[in-house]
Amino acid sequence: MKVVGDTTTNVQTNKKTANISGRQLKNKLFKGLFVAATGLSLLVLIVLLVRIFTQGIGHLSWDYLTSFPSRRPEDAGIYSAFIGTIWMMAVTAPVAFVLGVGTAIYLEEYAPKNKFTDLIQMNISNLAGVPSVVFGLLGLTIFVRELSLGRSVLAGGLTMALLILPIIVVASQEAIRSVPAELKEASFAMGATKWQTTYRIVLPAAIPGILTGNILALSRAIGETAPLIMIGALTYVAFLPENIMSQFTVMPIQIFNWTSRPQTEFHDVAAAGIIILLVMLLVMNSIAVWIRNKFQKQL
Repeated sequence: MKVVGDTTTNVQTNKKTANISGRQLKNKLFKGLFVAATGLSLLVLIVLLVRIFTQGIGHLSWDYLTSFPSRRPEDAGIYSAFIGTIWMMAVTAPVAFVLGVGTAIYLEEYAPKNKFTDLIQMNISNLAGVPSVVFGLLGLTIFVRELSLGRSVLAGGLTMALLILPIIVVASQEAIRSVPAELKEASFAMGATKWQTTYRIVLPAAIPGILTGNILALSRAIGETAPLIMIGALTYVAFLPENIMSQFTVMPIQIFNWTSRPQTEFHDVAAAGIIILLVMLLVMNSIAVWIRNKFQKQL
């Protein structure tokens, strides 16, 4: 009986050892797969950045930043596209922020939990994955034709606001959900109203996530081209917008225009524009991180 018991124990021990070895092997395989995927992504990114910088760094200058586009690559600049981008974002940012955050507050704090709100939530989540060209068609139909805004900064800004609105709503909802329920219950226990609790307790606690989501969404909007091409934004502009009803162009469209030309010199000019666009995106993302850290320290 003792021999049989020892044999059974040895068999069980061998099975456990085999199972542990199998799990360790799977862990190493998946770890290697993930490291390889990360390395491949970084390699592609590094190759792309090196290619862009080697092509465009020689064209970066003050004259390039302050000159209008030209049919001669040595005289071409990105001034009108740079200013047009700022004009468009000045329209997109406040519209998207107010509508997106307001929608998130209503859905999370005020809307009844029923099938209708579930349907709205599902549609908002689905809209976040819709191709950007669809929003361009929507902007063309509503803003350009129905509201007769034409190829204006206002039409472009509103179209881009529609594009990033679902992203802002989803990000703001997640930030609001992350606020501990105990904070709200304590506020209600002190006699605060629903709006006072939302304004003084929920929003201050959720503002880091809300602002981070908004700025990251704006970072997407600043690099989009398809919706603006659909509404008829100009590809060659040798003037600056005077107001929100002026015609305009933006940096992605100007870069697209240069890359579509057969002359290789224009491709180098486009690479310089990509560098400036990347710098703008990095600045916006850095601001998002700084705002998040600042508010998290205050909390």
